[in-house]
Amino acid sequence: MTSDTAADELARVVREHAGRLAASLVSLLGDFPAAEDLVQDAVEIALRRWPEEGIPDRPDAWLFTVAKRRGVDVLRRQENYRTKLAQLQWPVPPASDDRLRLIFTCCHPALAREAQIALTLRVVCGLTTAQIAAAFLVPETTLAQRITRAKRKIADAGIPYRIPRDDELAVRLNEVLAVIYLLFNEGYLSSTPDRAHSRDLVDDAEWLTALLAGLLPNEPEVTGLLALIRLHRARVAARFTADGDLVLLQDQDRTKWDHAAIADATALLTRTARRHRSPGPYQLQAAIAACHCEAPTWADTDWHQILVLYDMLLLVEPSAVTRLHRSVAVRYVHGVRAALSELDDLDATLQNYPLYHAIRAELLRADGRPSEAHEADRHAIELTSNPAQRDLLHARIAKN
Repeated sequence: MTSDTAADELARVVREHAGRLAASLVSLLGDFPAAEDLVQDAVEIALRRWPEEGIPDRPDAWLFTVAKRRGVDVLRRQENYRTKLAQLQWPVPPASDDRLRLIFTCCHPALAREAQIALTLRVVCGLTTAQIAAAFLVPETTLAQRITRAKRKIADAGIPYRIPRDDELAVRLNEVLAVIYLLFNEGYLSSTPDRAHSRDLVDDAEWLTALLAGLLPNEPEVTGLLALIRLHRARVAARFTADGDLVLLQDQDRTKWDHAAIADATALLTRTARRHRSPGPYQLQAAIAACHCEAPTWADTDWHQILVLYDMLLLVEPSAVTRLHRSVAVRYVHGVRAALSELDDLDATLQNYPLYHAIRAELLRADGRPSEAHEADRHAIELTSNPAQRDLLHARIAKN
């Protein structure tokens, strides 16, 4: 086993078992901050010792034993110490649905979105504060304060540790999926100037979605998000050159795509669509991604179908960004001038959105207006922080 493979396996084991441990300890102690601290102690010890000693046969029991030892001091300060200490003799964290309650607690709408993401990564995925701070390129002290405030909010507001009732589930599940979707987007194409993308964040987004899909197998939007992430990941080998330059979809070497993964994700999406006749936004975005993935070449892209899917997406979740992406399909169905007309209607709304100017530049160039295209590209460069995107836009200006 290579060092990279061993590191990946270690990360997988920690993610899987730290989440179960955190869920069971929160359920047992009724104290979210204390339980989360116990988990982090156990995880940090595992990350130090397992690379040298090897992953134990029962990682969950190992982590639980370490957390139990740390938990004795916490329990001694409680009146019902003996009762809870007896409960803490469990050899392995129990029910998997505890993790589901934990995810919904971390993603409670009373918490700020940044806090939801940080708590989910730390408590459910088992990442340390340092790892999360590095992933989002913020100081560790800033991230630690964010997590501390979130835990205090959970305690002070009495946020319940439970799966929402049926009448609450739709709104709360949407919040959970939105957090995971933002996490995936940040990993897929970073919003910071220090890196182009982060494989670790994408890995965590897929893992969380797969966990949700296993615990909520009849929720079509969960499956839709899982298919969407896997379809995008299937193209990852062709997204960047060996030098780290971003490669646009139309220029990617499709022989580098993982076609087996594309087939599996598309089949998953198809099975979900057959069971649920009213697709939501994540299913529709996945269907658009599937259209791109199934096209043998850029010229073979089924733009008419993609335009229909964008129209459906606008009906269920209207947004200016969706209209922007739809304009690309309009170009290939109705022509460049029609697409530019679509963008004119979005000018005021998306004036500070770099992709708006990048797409507009491409359309202006196709319409034979190079000077205006250069100006739009320059505006996009001013607004974007991602280094690969900036390099791509500079190269486009130099070439044209």
